[in-house]
Amino acid sequence: MTDITVPAGFRRNNQGHLVPENQIRPIDQARDELVQGIVVGAKALRKLLVKFRRQTFDDVQAFVQLSAEQYEVKLGGSKGNLTLMSFDGEYKVIRAISETINFDERLQAAKELIDECLREWTEDAKPEVAVLVQDAFRVNTSGEIRTGSVLGLRRLNIQDARWQRAMRAIGEAVQVVGSKTYLRIYQRDERGAYQPISLDIAAVDHE
Repeated sequence: MTDITVPAGFRRNNQGHLVPENQIRPIDQARDELVQGIVVGAKALRKLLVKFRRQTFDDVQAFVQLSAEQYEVKLGGSKGNLTLMSFDGEYKVIRAISETINFDERLQAAKELIDECLREWTEDAKPEVAVLVQDAFRVNTSGEIRTGSVLGLRRLNIQDARWQRAMRAIGEAVQVVGSKTYLRIYQRDERGAYQPISLDIAAVDHE
C-alpha cells in the first residue's frame, strides 16, 4: 500500500481505500499527522544510527590495522573481541562478536557413546554426573539443543576412551551458522564503574 500515490485532499485508510479529508474527523486527522511526524523522525534517526554503526566499525577496524602495522603485521579480517580505552580511562568502546552455532549429525554419535558410558557407570558413578550429562542434551523452549550445556561437557575430566571420542565428536560436530557484531560504549561514573551509553530509545534517560 505504501507505494500508492495519494491525491491531494485524500488520505488512505487502513484498508487501502482513499478517503476525502473533508470526511475525516479533525481528531483522526490530528492523530494521523502526529504518528506520521513521529515515524519521519524515527526513520531519519535510524538512518543516522545505521551510518554511525557502519562508520564506527570501519574506524575501529582501521585503528586495529594501524596498531598491527606498528609490529609489521597485516591482519586478514575483522574477527575478534576487543576493548579500546580513552587515554584518561573515562570511556571505553567494546567490539564483541557473537557466533551462532549448531551441531551436525555427529552429535548423535557423541550422545550414543556417552550413553554407553553412563549405562556402564550406573552403579559406581555419582548420580549427579548422570543428571548433569543427561540435562545437557535437553532441548530449550524452542526445541533446540542448548549448545552451551553440550559444549560444557568437554570440561569434565573423564579419561574413558569412549568419553574422549564423544568429546571429539562434539567438537567436530560444531557448525558456525552465523555471527553478529556488537558495539558497546561505556562511560565511567563517579563511583568508577562503567555505565553503558545507551542507543536504545526505550532505555535513554531524561536529561
